[in-house]
Amino acid sequence: MDAQDGVWRAAWEGARSQLLRFGRTTGRGLADMILPPMAHDSREATAAAGLTPDAWSRIIFLEAPVCDGCGAAFEFDGGDFAEDRCAACSTLPYAFERARAACIYDDASRGLILRYKHGDQQQFAPLFARWIGRAAAELTRDADAVIPVPLHPMRLLSRRFNQAAEIARPLARTCRLDYLPDSLIRTSHTQTQGGKSRRGRRLNVKKAFAVTEAGRRRIKGRRILLIDDVLTTGATAEACARALLDAGARAVDLAVIARVRNARDLTM
Repeated sequence: MDAQDGVWRAAWEGARSQLLRFGRTTGRGLADMILPPMAHDSREATAAAGLTPDAWSRIIFLEAPVCDGCGAAFEFDGGDFAEDRCAACSTLPYAFERARAACIYDDASRGLILRYKHGDQQQFAPLFARWIGRAAAELTRDADAVIPVPLHPMRLLSRRFNQAAEIARPLARTCRLDYLPDSLIRTSHTQTQGGKSRRGRRLNVKKAFAVTEAGRRRIKGRRILLIDDVLTTGATAEACARALLDAGARAVDLAVIARVRNARDLTM
């Protein structure tokens, strides 16, 4: 009798779970019919929350071939015998091993990223996580864990959220990777990087990051995927990568929403 009760109970729980899933899916569908999801860049309704067709057409998404070291687009595909790194990355490689960016940071993408970063519009986070997941698919396949570039507590207090963390969390969940947001910390409240030369950016973030004791145990011998919003000169990601490598990480890769066209050519 007890065994039979167990069978019936399991069957009931399974049916109940299916009904709940059906109800949630149906409810979302009905809600979308009555109040369609709005595009993030306008009030135009879209089939799924994202960008309007006009915005999509203006974003310059980066497609292969790109430089393996910094994610910059190559002008043409050189075939099987082409170099996989640009001249700058071959001559002076970053501390991070590989980098990928979803799109070019320009007039079309800048507004969206700044609204997300400084306008408290966190609805962009899942969208940007999907962009990075597509652009950095090769990096996520090789990664063991995902770490966002951290904010100093004072800046986090003023901004209210870490834009890199809000992207890294859903990305790690989708890719089934460990998410380690507290392993890397920012130890100094540096000035903003905006308006600084390449050398000024490097000096501004030099020794600004450290790995916690608990973080050392979690990153040792592992390949880390570092997440940030924009790659400009690479100074911030470079400082983070060096801190992670010094703490025992096997390798560090970088994935960002966007990168400037001429990151390696900015004024020294």
